[in-house]
Amino acid sequence: QVQLVESGGGLVQPGGSLRLSCAFSRNLFRVYTMGWYRQAPGNQRELVATITGAGSTNYADSVKGRFTISREFPKNAVYLQMSSLKPEDTAVYYCTAEGYGSVYWGQGTQVTVSS
Repeated sequence: QVQLVESGGGLVQPGGSLRLSCAFSRNLFRVYTMGWYRQAPGNQRELVATITGAGSTNYADSVKGRFTISREFPKNAVYLQMSSLKPEDTAVYYCTAEGYGSVYWGQGTQVTVSS
């Protein structure tokens, strides 16, 4: 059974930082493109960032220069370092893994940016 377990969400003030973590249970971690998506209330789910097994990254324009996605192979983990957070970053953040024709989703972690 494939599992993606996110952690690190919470409440942060505007301008602050948070680091999200996601642990992936499947072997051959390098094969999978890992990503982060988010969904705010009333909005569609949107791409935040992705990273391939080779380390190529892709970011939504709204987070470029503020967010950094990375992955750690021994731990089968992917991270999202978020800085200069804005109220509009408030959303449930989901970790994803795409590979072998399948896409897996985590359960989501809430990020709230508010003073």
